[in-house]
This record gives sequence, structure tokens and C-alpha cells, in this order.
Amino acid sequence: MTNGMEIDLLLNYPITKRDVSDRLKTKTKKDRLIAQKFGKEFFDGSRNHGYGGFSYNPRFWQSVIPTFQKHWDLKDGDSLLDIGCAKGFMLYDLKQQIPGIKVHGIDISKYAIKNAKEDIRKYCQVGNAINLPFNDKSIDVSISVTTLHNLNEGDLADALLEIERVTKRGSFITLDAYSNNKEKERMEAWNLTAKTVMHVDRWKEFFLDVGYTGDYYWFIP
Repeated sequence: MTNGMEIDLLLNYPITKRDVSDRLKTKTKKDRLIAQKFGKEFFDGSRNHGYGGFSYNPRFWQSVIPTFQKHWDLKDGDSLLDIGCAKGFMLYDLKQQIPGIKVHGIDISKYAIKNAKEDIRKYCQVGNAINLPFNDKSIDVSISVTTLHNLNEGDLADALLEIERVTKRGSFITLDAYSNNKEKERMEAWNLTAKTVMHVDRWKEFFLDVGYTGDYYWFIP
């Protein structure tokens, strides 16, 4: 892969208004522990524990797929891996728009994979980002959206190296981050599951130290 860049490939992803102050008031250590199990409560339980209901809606990914397609010139026969695929919604929309693409999804959540969208479930499996079950340079493009920061710093470094190992053409990740103290306070209020959150400049240093060469962008609530 060539050296990556800071680029917002999720520019067309619909923005959801988040009540950060409300979560800060109600969030407890117990809520975080429940969320970090990534089970039913995280996806389809209370908003205090995660999504508060995680179901398919075409408005989220259908507008993003063309950006991915253009960025990597994705076409029939190419392969794409979604690390942290959850219920496979992005992969489903990808297959709808590029029917001949070979998709793979991996997620640590047994619940998410069991409840993945039916048409896409056979392409998804339970697994861990630090040990991707794919051969060297066997995947054209790897994507991981708001997932890798759920690892501690050492495991996250290993996960980035795994992306480098399996990916041929390019990758894109998004991570919890902040660029000033106000954003840091909002992130601390919002965060339920992330174990590694850094200033954007520190993230860039981290990529260089580890040897990650893919594209990247930030989640800042």
C-alpha cells in the first residue's frame, strides 16, 4: 500500500445529533462494562449501553458506497474486508451497488454476527482484529469504522499491522479523537467503549511509529 492520508470518506454519511451532556449525566461505570461486552444490550438494548436499537436503514451507507467506489476504483471481482462489521449493513449496501465484489466481515460480537442481515451473514464471521483470518495480501481494501479504538494501545498497534499484512491496495479507518480541550471533554462524556482515545496529532505519530500506511479519519462527537 502507498502512504495514506487524512481523508473523510464518510463525508456523505448522515450526521446524527448527539446529546453528549445527557449521556455524561447518566453514564455509569456499569454502563461502560455492559457496552464493552458488545452483546445484545450494546446493539439492541438501552441507549445507556449503546445504540438503543441497531437496525438496517439504507440512508446510512448507500450514500457512502459511491465514495468508496471512486476512491479505490472498486469493481466486480475486487475484495473488501470490513473489520468491526457488526450486522453487516455496510457490506450489504456494497453488494447492492457492486454485485460482483467479494465482501468479508469480521466482528468480535457473536450477537452481531448471529443477527447480521440475512443476505450478508454468510460473508461475516466472529473474530478479532489482532488476528485476522486471511492470508497475506489477500484483500484489496480493508475498512474499519469506529472500531479499533476499542482495543488497548498495544492490541491496536497489532491490529494496524494485521491490516497492513492482509491488504493489497488500500485501507481506511476511523477512530475516536479530539483536537482541543472542548472536544476532549465531549469525547470523555460520550465514550462508552473506546480504550484508546488520542489527540489527532498523537494518532498520526502513532501510525508512523507502528507503520500503518492506510487512510484515516476521526470520530469527534
